[in-house]
Amino acid sequence: MRFVYVYLLNTLADWELGYITSELNSKRFFKKDAAPISVKTVSISKEAITTMGGMKIVPGSTIDEIVESKENVLILPGANTWENLENKAIIEKAQKFISIGATVCAICGATVALANAGLLDKRPHTSNGVGFIQAFSTVYQGDQFYVDVPSVSDGNLITASCTGSLLWAKQIIEKLDVFKRESLEAWYAYFNTGKAEKFFALMQTLKD
Repeated sequence: MRFVYVYLLNTLADWELGYITSELNSKRFFKKDAAPISVKTVSISKEAITTMGGMKIVPGSTIDEIVESKENVLILPGANTWENLENKAIIEKAQKFISIGATVCAICGATVALANAGLLDKRPHTSNGVGFIQAFSTVYQGDQFYVDVPSVSDGNLITASCTGSLLWAKQIIEKLDVFKRESLEAWYAYFNTGKAEKFFALMQTLKD
């Protein structure tokens, strides 16, 4: 069983997780032979956090319950509270994930937290603009590796801007290999365009 850990922190940006968590949890478009995965919410404690949208979410696990395995994935959403010292523990966990080849996925403000840990200095990545990272990270040295696109997948690191959640989700799903290729492309095309024919194309890919 592979685990996908979703980190929860106060002021979490609600919209950034919607595409990826809904698909990984519902498994509605998974291919029949997809390896089993379990989505787990984690935080510094099991006390409820409050999202940017005012939603209260109770984490299911704490950081020390995360299993460090190359097969597992850590998802870090954007928030306005990444600078809080209490988030240091999850960034340390992200460093360990990267070092063992496990996948770390960060979006929006979470990319700054990775930049502060030196994890973006030597590999392709994106965020809300290179100036955004530089404004909030005094130690960032990866500007030459910055790519000005909504989401960047580089091996076991997937980063995105606050407007890149759809492409970010696509790249995470691709990394997990839980959709058929044609299903993933049709899924992305439908949510990217909203055209009805794309939805029907997606449904067709689910047939044997």
